[in-house]
Amino acid sequence: MDITTLIPQFGGLIWTILAFVVALSVIVAVHEYGHYIVGRWSGIHAETFSLGFGPVIWSRVDRRGTRWQIAALPFGGYVKFLGDANAASGKDEEAMSEAATDPAELRRTMHGAPLWARAATVAAGPVFNFIMSILVFAAIMLSQGEIREPLTVGELLDLPDGTYDLRPGDEVLQIEGEDAPGFENAEAWSAFTDTIPLEKVLEYTVLRDGDEQVVEGPFLFPPHVNMVAPRSAAYDAGLRPEDVIVSVDGTPIFAFDQLKEEVEGSDGRALLLQVWRDGEIRDFALAPKRTDEPQADGAFVTHWRIGISGGMAFDPATQAMGPGAALAGGVTQTLRIVDGSLSGLWHMITGAISTCNLSGPIGIAETSGAMASQGAQNFVWFIAVLSTAVGLLNLFPIPALDGGHLVFYGYEAVAGRPPSDGVLRVMMAAGIAVILTMMVFALGNDLFCP
Repeated sequence: MDITTLIPQFGGLIWTILAFVVALSVIVAVHEYGHYIVGRWSGIHAETFSLGFGPVIWSRVDRRGTRWQIAALPFGGYVKFLGDANAASGKDEEAMSEAATDPAELRRTMHGAPLWARAATVAAGPVFNFIMSILVFAAIMLSQGEIREPLTVGELLDLPDGTYDLRPGDEVLQIEGEDAPGFENAEAWSAFTDTIPLEKVLEYTVLRDGDEQVVEGPFLFPPHVNMVAPRSAAYDAGLRPEDVIVSVDGTPIFAFDQLKEEVEGSDGRALLLQVWRDGEIRDFALAPKRTDEPQADGAFVTHWRIGISGGMAFDPATQAMGPGAALAGGVTQTLRIVDGSLSGLWHMITGAISTCNLSGPIGIAETSGAMASQGAQNFVWFIAVLSTAVGLLNLFPIPALDGGHLVFYGYEAVAGRPPSDGVLRVMMAAGIAVILTMMVFALGNDLFCP
């Protein structure tokens, strides 16, 4: 074996691991800082703030007596508060007995603080994850701006046989005689695109320099690759953003819907794609994969997909977006992820969709590397998506997770006393068993699902 053939694979593995560690470290740091800072504001002393587990690589103690450390295994983190026996916030009986002799010291412990302080400290981790996601989504939306109305040509895509009269700055009034509506009216825009005839060259009525003109332009939705989904057939085959698919099994295509029709009708059969990249035609063979896709009504529909998304033949011109609109967009995007995650989980539990939709650490690592390879903005967006998922997961009412602790605090609020230490120990052990079972199941998906 020529060892040089392994260098690209080894480099890709290192890149994947690095991207995964960066993404996870950012999310964990934000989550644990939420616990730490709200605990501090609530009068609970943090003894240790650890990013990672295992042997300590670096540490320092601040003026408040909190040890900040980075550990060798970068796959999580924790805040250990005064009175905690471990990273899962189990009670240290000996430490609590000593603190009980001093009311002021008892108040500084996690288990001796008022109920409101404990609940706020525990809830802060997931809340900080959601806040981070909202701010990241909003920042990206601010940087991208919003599509200008009326629809205006920004930058034309680089397409084969792309000699057209359409120019940047043209305001699109009509396509093939049909008035172009605004993007804010999704129903009207969908109806408009449905009327566009399937022709390689279309007539665009545009406003250019104050004059209305009729010019030729490409089909509005060409088979151009905007994004490649991680772990998809297209990603595995080596397709990249900016590729243009010009034929499927020898049949020329010029519209994304033509590609979609060929893929959906393949029934999983391998397809031969001819792809235009950097002025050259290249051949790619790939087999579409079954994909469960969420619908507007919350249901899921299974289709054959190769894992690419397209767009228009030109990037629409944009205008600045206000901070309020961007923040609202960030909230909407975060809520959409939460809703989609809960819907997907429910449909997996009921058997409506495959449990292979649940990814484990290997799948998340592969996705991290794939998104990082497609640019910094895509990677940061993925971190925000993953942050929402981590925040949601931690709110599940499973002992050892934040949601489990909040359930215990809810019981205490109603009953007037916390559950007994014996019950807590049993429940925590059961919770950890559930979490480990879920991790093993998800890892099995990574290894054995197609």
